[in-house]
Amino acid sequence: MKEIRKKIKYFLLGLLGLIGALLIYGLIEPYIIDVEPQTASIPGLPASWVGQRVAVMGDWQVGMWLGNTPTIRRIVTRLVRERPAAVLIIGDFLYGAGKNAAEEINQSIELVRPLISSGIPTYAVLGNHDYGMKSKNGNPDVQQATKLAQALESVGVQVLENEAVILPSKIQQETPLYLVGVGSHWANNDKPAVALAQVPNTAPRFVMMHNPDTFAKFPASSSPVAVAGHTHGGQIRLPFTPEWSWLTFVEQGQVHADGWIKDYGAPGNQLYVNRGIGFSIVPIRINCLPEVTLFTLQRSPSA
Repeated sequence: MKEIRKKIKYFLLGLLGLIGALLIYGLIEPYIIDVEPQTASIPGLPASWVGQRVAVMGDWQVGMWLGNTPTIRRIVTRLVRERPAAVLIIGDFLYGAGKNAAEEINQSIELVRPLISSGIPTYAVLGNHDYGMKSKNGNPDVQQATKLAQALESVGVQVLENEAVILPSKIQQETPLYLVGVGSHWANNDKPAVALAQVPNTAPRFVMMHNPDTFAKFPASSSPVAVAGHTHGGQIRLPFTPEWSWLTFVEQGQVHADGWIKDYGAPGNQLYVNRGIGFSIVPIRINCLPEVTLFTLQRSPSA
């Protein structure tokens, strides 16, 4: 009996040591940057855009305790050095600013400013936290979201709210490449039909949104390449099994955590979910590195 108690004691001590080591690593991992190279195949992609790179990041969550702003700064510095053709920020600049969002908005502006100063075209959509929403049933703070959007626009970030714009090209006479940006799903402001109405039916396009749930609203072949965030990739995932995370247990229904999402959305549409940089609830990441995705564009062989 004494021997059994001794074994149990060592087992529990070992388990506590393992949990402690994971927690320590969880505080370290957020400072490790994963630059994820991907290829985006777009039907009818203009010649001047073939081989160009588009960077995607999001979920900064500025204002959360122990927020991950040092990693955001390092990623922005790296993108300035890499000089992609465009940078897309897919929402949740803020975490939970409350009544006065001025400090968090100003901090977000200072984080994004180097991209604008370097002349890199930068675009954004807003997420649920930008509306002060930490749950689906919350009330959207439209005033906060408007202040954030206006501040971003004032320094040169183009905020797309169910809009489509033509991405700048070196060749004036070729078919344009459109960027489609959709509003926040939780704020009941995601209207793909409104944005797509601004794009000719056969025109090439790259689509951005915050919440992957918005992707289900896109008609067939209207979104050959789309990007979203929101999930943080699960933030805490079991080693060797990235599909198992805390999201698996707390979210009802199918979880679209990160990477290319198979068998989701209408035919002819593809969605990539970025893991983001910041946090929700706890400032820890385990087996879920902060991500900036660097897409190389190519022309799809199929129409």
